[in-house]
Amino acid sequence: MSILKVTNMSQGFGDKQIFNDVSFNLLNREHIGLVGANGEGKTTFLKLITHEILPDQGTIEWNRKVLVGYMDQNVKLRDEDTVRMYLRTAFTELFNIEKNLNKLYENMSAMAGEEMEKALSKIGVLQETLEKDDFYSIESKIEGIATGLGFKDLLDRETSQLSGGQRSKILLGKLLLEKPDVLLLDEPTNHLDEENIEWLKEYLSNYENAFIIISHDNAFLNSVINVVYHLENKKLTRYVGNYEKFLKLYEERKTQILIDYNKQQKEIESLEDYIRKNKVRASTAAMAKAREKKLNKIQRIEIVKNKPKPHFIFQEASPSGSLIFETKDLVIGYERALTSPLNLKMMRGEKIALVGANGIGKTTLLKSLIGLLNPIDGEVTLGVLQHIGYFQQEVKEEVTKKFVIKELWDEFPKDSQTQIRTKLARCGLTREHIASTMDILSGGEQAKVRLCKLLNKPTNILILDEPTNHLDVDAKEELKRALKAYKGSILLVCHEPEFYNDVVTDVWNCEEWTTK
Repeated sequence: MSILKVTNMSQGFGDKQIFNDVSFNLLNREHIGLVGANGEGKTTFLKLITHEILPDQGTIEWNRKVLVGYMDQNVKLRDEDTVRMYLRTAFTELFNIEKNLNKLYENMSAMAGEEMEKALSKIGVLQETLEKDDFYSIESKIEGIATGLGFKDLLDRETSQLSGGQRSKILLGKLLLEKPDVLLLDEPTNHLDEENIEWLKEYLSNYENAFIIISHDNAFLNSVINVVYHLENKKLTRYVGNYEKFLKLYEERKTQILIDYNKQQKEIESLEDYIRKNKVRASTAAMAKAREKKLNKIQRIEIVKNKPKPHFIFQEASPSGSLIFETKDLVIGYERALTSPLNLKMMRGEKIALVGANGIGKTTLLKSLIGLLNPIDGEVTLGVLQHIGYFQQEVKEEVTKKFVIKELWDEFPKDSQTQIRTKLARCGLTREHIASTMDILSGGEQAKVRLCKLLNKPTNILILDEPTNHLDVDAKEELKRALKAYKGSILLVCHEPEFYNDVVTDVWNCEEWTTK
């Protein structure tokens, strides 16, 4: 059964065409991975099918009986709610049934005869509905999802106290509790640690309904999907199978298209040559006209231009002193301590990954080490001759509407326009990106601009907090290569072992220090 049908859809923003005559079909229980490079329009596609924005052309038709669940990051959470109260809203309908049931029980003392029989009959129906939908297991369901996604300790916290990452997990948790007929998930593994990702992988693999998921975590994607829609060059192409099978079929398809293209070019060249030589001769003009008609009817095969791949090279300052930092009985946190006293030491040339569950203080530790946050207790001693580059996990302020070129030029005012454009191009950003404003870039493209700033400032120490979030496959692989080549010291927070294992010299498990 078709749940969603998109027919001949086109969409653009200003001069930028995102989709051109795109068709898409979602069937019952399909687990679809929507893949493509940063900026191809994956998130825009979700906004189109949820009617957040309207297409320029074409139709988007949902089956009327389908319940769609979309994780909207702009949802306003009421500040007075606790996380548990907010998650209970996933079962509002059932709680309303319970209210009606209790009201009937309260009014039964004043009933008799036929009215009593009707009330008892209605009570039976309502009770059966609650039992069928596991109403009396709601609290255990909430705690199960909270445990799986790693926020059980937040259940009784007010939503106003949540960080951006915690908020994302709560929104995802509510969506999973609702169990819609179709889940629409945009980068659901961002802000999840390895254990939570494994849990979500298992959950989605066994999900009985359909979903469409965007993710740059290929190992995760490979485990949960059975269909791929590849977005490239304003078109969507369907492949049946997991992500690994898609890669194989995609390469085969590219090879076949190239063969067909070359064959077609020879045919076009032959027809054009015949027409050019024969259309002016009276004896062959009719033949030339016929071939001209044939030429005009040919549906020309387009070869997709290779997208520019990023090339990251970190500008390196002269070496720092041998000591990077040393802590003495350091206790970090905000209103309360997140760790026991820490006595840590990092030396020049070390590359260290900080791992562990979200919310235990990894980002807080980074900020405490570089002086952005005062510790609750203890001391931090920094070495000498340090040039630190810091990549923040999330930029909380609203994304600027500055043009991309201006955003970088403000950072490097002495550079010429050509130098600025060259820096951005090396990060995989096209002329179109560079002429755009920051707010219309995708999350991955914005991350590349932020990386561009970091790459071009001489450093000898890199402090990186989840740098792979939103980056596509090419950018992630190139960042890994650049970090391996970097001669300075690195302190890295990351939840992807396949990324950091080849980069770091040591791994520190922050769960060993936490007081949570």
